[in-house]
Amino acid sequence: MTRVLVADDQDVVRVGLSRILDGENDLEVVAQAADGQAAIRESLRTRPDVVLMDVRMPVLDGLAATRQLLAELPTVRVVILTTFDLDEYVYDAIRVGASGFVLKDSPAEEIVRAVRVVAAGDAMIAPATTRRLLAAFTRSRPRDDPRGTTLTQRERDVLVAMARGFNNAEIGRSLYISEGTVRTHVNRLLAKLGVRDRLQAVVFAYETGLVAPGHTENR
Repeated sequence: MTRVLVADDQDVVRVGLSRILDGENDLEVVAQAADGQAAIRESLRTRPDVVLMDVRMPVLDGLAATRQLLAELPTVRVVILTTFDLDEYVYDAIRVGASGFVLKDSPAEEIVRAVRVVAAGDAMIAPATTRRLLAAFTRSRPRDDPRGTTLTQRERDVLVAMARGFNNAEIGRSLYISEGTVRTHVNRLLAKLGVRDRLQAVVFAYETGLVAPGHTENR
C-alpha cells in the first residue's frame, strides 16, 4: 500500500484529489495539508511514501517545503501540483529533488499514475509538457561537470533517450537492447551521476549540454 499526503491550500482541490487517490486499492491518503509548513509537519508524523505538493501555498510555499521535507525525509517522493503559469517554480522544485509534476487539471488517471510511478522509484518525465518545461529552463550556457565523463557511450545514449521521455521498453527498442539491459544501464548511470532518479538525470543532461533545448520534441 502506497501512503500519500496531499498538500494544497484550496479545499476543493485537496479533498478532491484525496478522494480520487483513496479510491484506488493500492493507495491510501494518510494526511492532508493546507500549507507547506503543515505538509512538513504531517509528513514527519505520518511518514508518507509520496507527497503531492502544490507550488503556491501560504505560510511556506511548495518549493521551500519540498527542500525542507527532503532534507528531513530523503526517501519521500514529491510530485509537484502546478498550472502552466508556474513552470519556473516547478523546475526549481525538480532541481531540489522533486520527482516530477502533474497539472492540477490533469485527468484523474494521470494523477494516479504519477503517484504510482514515483512510488516505484521512477520519475514522472514522459509527458511532452515536462520535456518542454526542462528545455525552457536550461537555455543558459551548459555547465561543465566531470561526472558526465564517467558515462560510457551506451549510458549516454540511454540518458539521451530518457530525456526524450522514453520508458525502458522504448529505449530498448530504439537501441536494440533488452529491457533488462536498459534497466542495468539506467541504474549504473544514476549511480555514476549521484542522482536520485531519472528526472534528476534528465536535468543533468540538459544543464551540461548533453541534450539541447528542443531536442526532446523530435520523438
